[in-house]
Amino acid sequence: MEDVKIDGYLGDKMNACFNSNVKATDGSYLAEIFKHRDGTRDWRTEFWGKWMHSCVPVFRYTKDEGLKKNIDESLKLLMSTQREDGYIGNYKDDCHLQSWDIWGRKYTMLGLMHYYDLTGDKDTLKSACRIADHLMTEVGPGATGKIQTIGMHHGMASCSVLEPIVWLYNRTKDKKYLDFAQFIADAMEKCDDSPKLVSKALNGVPVAERFPHPDPWWSWKNGIKAYEMMSCYQGLLELYKVTGNAEYLQASEATVKSIIDDEINIAGSGAAFECWYHGKRFETAPAYHMMETCVTTTWMRLCETLLQLTGKAIYADELEKTLYNGYMATLAKDCSTFSKYCPLGGTRGRGEDQCGMKINCCVANGPRGFVALLESILMAEKNAVMVNIYHASKASVMMPGGQSRVSIEQSGDFPKGNKIKLTVLPEKESEFVLKLRIPAWSLKTIVAVNGQEVSGAAAGSYLDVKRTWKSGDVVDIIFDFTGRVESKNEHFAFLRGPLVLSRDVRFADGYVDQPAEMPAPGKPVEITPVESDNKDIWLAFTVKMKTGTDPESEEMKPHPVHFCDYGSAGNTWKSDSYYRTWMRNPMNMMKRPYVSYDVPEK
Repeated sequence: MEDVKIDGYLGDKMNACFNSNVKATDGSYLAEIFKHRDGTRDWRTEFWGKWMHSCVPVFRYTKDEGLKKNIDESLKLLMSTQREDGYIGNYKDDCHLQSWDIWGRKYTMLGLMHYYDLTGDKDTLKSACRIADHLMTEVGPGATGKIQTIGMHHGMASCSVLEPIVWLYNRTKDKKYLDFAQFIADAMEKCDDSPKLVSKALNGVPVAERFPHPDPWWSWKNGIKAYEMMSCYQGLLELYKVTGNAEYLQASEATVKSIIDDEINIAGSGAAFECWYHGKRFETAPAYHMMETCVTTTWMRLCETLLQLTGKAIYADELEKTLYNGYMATLAKDCSTFSKYCPLGGTRGRGEDQCGMKINCCVANGPRGFVALLESILMAEKNAVMVNIYHASKASVMMPGGQSRVSIEQSGDFPKGNKIKLTVLPEKESEFVLKLRIPAWSLKTIVAVNGQEVSGAAAGSYLDVKRTWKSGDVVDIIFDFTGRVESKNEHFAFLRGPLVLSRDVRFADGYVDQPAEMPAPGKPVEITPVESDNKDIWLAFTVKMKTGTDPESEEMKPHPVHFCDYGSAGNTWKSDSYYRTWMRNPMNMMKRPYVSYDVPEK
């Protein structure tokens, strides 16, 4: 975090979020609830850990001493609630292990270890160890509790505690934590009542089909809950880093492939009622509670982890897609809070408070998306520097072996414009590979180093530029911003660069739900940037279209229709910014076979 600075539009949004959300959150208010052990099935104990998951990286980024004081005070209060047996939580004794109890302990351990990593405070690490030690007496080897049958969503909420248990092993090197981590991984797979996340993934079972349609929905029986499922794979990937068990990586990649192929929509997120549902197939239809922000940020984190482990461009492509579209749409226009759900049309809003507190799961989780940006924009691997996300910024990485540091300064107005300039700033002149991600949407990309064009740029891959780099070397990239149309289910939507476009009533240029004639799929669409006089709209465009269903009307003559970036659409969270992304293509019975509605049965 100390070696990254984000500028431009994303930097402004991120800084506003850090100031008015992360720093403004009272950590002691989130920790105070641990003093009261009256819980039976709530998830209040996740909020502090989620906040720490963001605020520690934010402190590293900002060095804000007020935030550090906030963190310190909340941690002191939280640790004062730890029982002699090691338990930190809010559940009644006779309700231990039920519902979200272990899920909350997971986030508490993660929060404690974030603080330990920041400060090196051994008492904090010891506190996390005591939580884990107590948990092992309840659900570890030889205990009566079976972690895969406990809690919510086929045990996935409880089994996701795998991640902090691996973290504990990494920080203590105490083998009992590695043994416990392996025990949890086996419980997820090798028992009759296991969710079997590894074998189902390796057998190609789509994520929406891994369990029967649940009844009741919010229960252990629901195994298609998106957030909890991805959290388990995050834990398996952490275990893969330690053990090298290739099945964990393969299962995670197979699952992510299913999510990309079957669930992630045009804006880069998915799920309805917080569950997988073959959402990509049905994204043109309204659905209740689409694109939960917890799903969006967890998806970003999972892609970030796989990018770090594999170096595959597809994970950076997915990160970019979500960042500029689905994630930006979650933000309130002043960045002080986050929407709970983000439909592809209509309105959105913050959602209700939860568990008797003035916060909800998505508000607590929201800032984590910006942390994913900070951690993924630039990476180092072997003798290479990977440029993964394009935006005005400056970031540095230490080359493997710790011999030298390389900084990359990005300048330009991307993605408003289609150009970005990279200034390479190695500490000392050295030979290495600069890996430039060529986005999958940019079919014709021009790359030049110090004015000399470099060949080999292929969409959806990295362009490797190996040379002896000197401080001040310049890489210029021109992306293909040809307007695109995507069609599905008699609907269509427009894209430009990484951005999805939406109609918004604030442009006052027609009924946003009216049908429109779809341009020919696969052919370029002329999308013209225009200025907007509305300060809450980042980017505005026009497309010449034929709208309505009366071929004799004036609106059926090509005329400019306004669009904005999806992230800006609807950001007043009121009906005065009602928006629509997928537009309906009217049926033209002169150009398609007629089928009678009353064909008699044979």
